[in-house]
This record gives sequence, structure tokens and C-alpha cells, in this order.
Amino acid sequence: MHGLGLKYLDRLRFEERPWGDVKKAYTHFQNGDVLVAKVTPCFENGKAGIATDLPNGIGAGSSEFCVFRPAAGADKRYLLAWFSTEDFRRRATVAMTGSVGLKRVPKEVFLSEQVPLAPEREQQRIADKLDTVLARVDAVNDRLARVAPLLKRFRQAVLAAATSGRLSTISREGTKQPVTSVPSSWPLVSLSSMSDVIDPNPKHRNPSYQSDGELFLSTTNFAEGGGWDLRGAKHVSMDTVLEQQARCHFTRQSIVFSRKGTIGKVRMVPPIESFALLDSLVVINAKEGLSASYLLIALQSPIVQEQVVRLTRGVALKQVSVGVVRSLEIPLPSTFEQSEIVRCVNILFAFADRLEARLQAAQTAASRLTPALLAKAFRGELVPQDPADEPAAELLKRLAATQPQPANKRGRARASAAP
Repeated sequence: MHGLGLKYLDRLRFEERPWGDVKKAYTHFQNGDVLVAKVTPCFENGKAGIATDLPNGIGAGSSEFCVFRPAAGADKRYLLAWFSTEDFRRRATVAMTGSVGLKRVPKEVFLSEQVPLAPEREQQRIADKLDTVLARVDAVNDRLARVAPLLKRFRQAVLAAATSGRLSTISREGTKQPVTSVPSSWPLVSLSSMSDVIDPNPKHRNPSYQSDGELFLSTTNFAEGGGWDLRGAKHVSMDTVLEQQARCHFTRQSIVFSRKGTIGKVRMVPPIESFALLDSLVVINAKEGLSASYLLIALQSPIVQEQVVRLTRGVALKQVSVGVVRSLEIPLPSTFEQSEIVRCVNILFAFADRLEARLQAAQTAASRLTPALLAKAFRGELVPQDPADEPAAELLKRLAATQPQPANKRGRARASAAP
């Protein structure tokens, strides 16, 4: 299915092979045919396309393709647009048969589909218009997709600047001046010297899970973009929670650090009263002289994350030991400058959050453009109608006249060919 694209009018990708290698056990097609994937999840993902520029004009592909050869008077792009509409895909998806994970749209669903048929010249105008406007929609989506990585790099740059002294303009030696390099007055200190790094489950045994009770959290509960997603969390007894709370001394300023699997991710503890943690997480409690908010920034910064990458061990399960977490080095500015760094980072991250919210709104709106335009096309609202066009009824008569009639042999009708 890799040859079919996901966008309207994506070009069909192919490789050349000797015909003898593909003439059997493959679906054959030719230039101008419309190909639609009929198997899940390719069908739901919109994999379809038009065969063009094939060597010798013919091709072969997966048996999971349905091939449609437009009759004279039916525009192939118009037909592809119909198979790309949400209405058709919704009906066909409901009618899928087969086992879970390998469901297909039956041939009968395609054959029984009734396509709104516009006059031939109007089909061409609709297809031309769709070519133009959907190319613009694709360009918009591509540009929007490039914004998210830019925001990610922006946040990383802010973190790097925060821990290198470039973000703040704090007084040094009695004068205010911009800081352009890591100040020599910022020592690099081990995490253990300025905080308590605690293994919540030193015996590394998972507790007995319960159908309900207190929340038991892991990295799977880290929400994308920060915070926690407590849905789907397992449950344990209150005894497990009390044992961990006594060991870890949780406060609202405690930080959780992931040391297995997804390594180096950090969160402030969730804003709930009662919970326990999987042993893939360690708890970090900042000591006097170290702001927990600044520590959260430092742990996410490149200067710490590069240490984490370098010290990670393991193949099947990558991890760092609790001892390695304790040995991580962070730059330590004065408490006054820590506060200024936190203030600046919060302002810049809030700005990035607002941009991200606008981006998501724009992407949601853009994702609705293609279905809306396709629906508009088949309601006759996309292009003006021309009274000089041949009526669609006349086109239907011509199409009916060109259809082969079923031949009778010994009183039995021959089955029609598959699309």
C-alpha cells in the first residue's frame, strides 16, 4: 500500500519490474485508472490515487487495491474526489467485513455506490477547481506542520539560555549588564548536593493492583506537553501510598524524574493528595538555596539532558540508575537570579503556549477544509453551472449505451467483472 498517497491527487509511487514477475497474484491497472485501498487502516487513512506516467502504460499492485476505470464522459479526478468524500468513506467503513485488524470494504459496497453525476464539462471544471484549491490547502497544512518543531526548538533555546546565564540581566559585582556566557560565579553542582534524590520503590517490586483505590502513576501518565494525564492510571492500596509518602516526603514542590524507558522527562508532582509511583520514577526534593521551579527548568535544559543521554545504559530497556541521577550536575546561580530566570522562562513559555493554542486551532480548521470542499463539490456549489453544458441525463444515456450487456450461456448469466 506504500504506493498510494494520503492526499488528494498525491502521485502514485512505483518501481519497475519485469512483467513476468507481476502478471500473477497482483491487481493490474493502466494509466488513468483510479485506485482505492480497501483494507484497514489504509482505507480509513484515505489511501487512493490515479495511475499516471506508468512505463508502457500498465502496472500491477497489491490485491488490496480496488481498480476503477472511468468510462468515456466520466472524469477520473471527479471519480477520485467522490471516493475521497467523508460521506462515502463513512458508509464504506461501517460496511467493512473481516476480522479485527484485517477488515476490508466488500466489492459490493463499491459497486452499489451511487455517484452524483454532473455534466461532463462541469466534472472537468469541478476537478480543475479542486486541483487548485486543495493544492493550496495542502500548502497551508505543510506550513502549519512546520510551526510545531519551531516552537519545540524555541522552548529548548529558552532552557539553554536560562541555564547559561544568557536569559537574565542580573546585577553582577554591583552593575547591571547583559550576560552572554555562563558566569564563572555559577558553580556546577551535583544534584545530590542540593537536593534529596529518593527511590520511591527501592525493592523494585510492583505492588498488587486493585480495581479501585489510590492512584499508581508512571511515565504513561505524563501528558503530552507537560502535566499529568491521570486517565488509565492503575490503583493500589493506601498502605502502598503511605509507605512511599513516608519515604519520599512528598510536597507540592517535589519533582518526579523518569529514569527508565522514556528517560529524563520531569514533572512536578500531580496536584492530588494521595498517589504512589512506579520504580521507573525518582523523587527529587530541592534543599534550601535551590528553587524547585528553577530546578525543574535546569533538569529539562540541554546541559542536563546531554548528561542523561551520555550516561544512559541498556539495550532492551534503557535506563539510568538512581546513583546516576544523583550525580547529574546543574548550574547554580544565586537564589535571586533563580527567581529572575523562572520569571523570564514563565513569560516566554506562556507566549509559546499561546502560539501553540493558535496553531492547534488553525490546524483543526485547516483539517476541515478538504472534506468541506469535497462535500461542496458534490452539492453543485463549488463551480458555477453552465446552461450550455450537455445535460447529465444525456450523459447517462451515452454511458448506458456503452455498457456491455451480460451474455447468456446455457440459461445462466455470467458474473460481472470485479472493479
